[in-house]
Amino acid sequence: MKKKIAILGSTGSIGKSTINIIEKDKHNFEIVLLTTHRNVNELVKQINKLDVKNVIITDKKNFKNFKNKNKIKKLKIFNNYKNLNKIIKKKLDYTMSSISGLAGLEPTLGIINKTKTIAIANKESIICGWDLIKNKLEKFKTSFIPVDSEHFSIWSLINENNYNLIDKVFITASGGPFLKWPTKKIKKATISEALKHPNWSMGKKISIDSATMMNKVFEIIEAKKIFNIEYKNLSILIHPQSYLHAIVKFSNGIIKLIAHDTD
Repeated sequence: MKKKIAILGSTGSIGKSTINIIEKDKHNFEIVLLTTHRNVNELVKQINKLDVKNVIITDKKNFKNFKNKNKIKKLKIFNNYKNLNKIIKKKLDYTMSSISGLAGLEPTLGIINKTKTIAIANKESIICGWDLIKNKLEKFKTSFIPVDSEHFSIWSLINENNYNLIDKVFITASGGPFLKWPTKKIKKATISEALKHPNWSMGKKISIDSATMMNKVFEIIEAKKIFNIEYKNLSILIHPQSYLHAIVKFSNGIIKLIAHDTD
């Protein structure tokens, strides 16, 4: 039986990566819903690649233009997430929530009760609305997977049976493009220099947040909320090569870590 999938924010980087994975094995998946704000061109490519049932385009102008020009039969087009009840009749197997910014919180909350598992790649939603998310996850018995590489790594290393054994969690950081720069030089840094991350190709906002280390502060807050770990048990470890993504030290002396390529 095909797995029923929804991708919120399918035209962003995480959404496109999810589409690429599904495309390799598309006979085993049914795409119930894809969404975008205004990147209709990318959405059309995704619709043509896969047998998509429904789409949401939240930008009104792009929604109207696409609806008027659409020639794809059986494709249902909606403008907002209030239509989730119309779109999803039975529980989905899996939802990827990858809408960037706080705009992703409401759709995430709206779909939790309609999916067996939800993966969230939206740190703003977790930082600002974790209590709301957690309550809905528990109420509707929906499984949760964090998608950020650091938190996915922690999640992979820990299971519910040994949360109390956690002594320390290290979240790694490359240090960004200014790691070896003296303070005087950093003060004169340009935007283009700040955007030149040594290991990752990312969007502008997250690249700047990485250069200032603010992104790593957000990840510490996320880890505290997701795993219910005290700040005193969380540390940032500079690791320029970015192979290690998380290290978990347990009170029994065991240390677990995850390493993978920067792809």
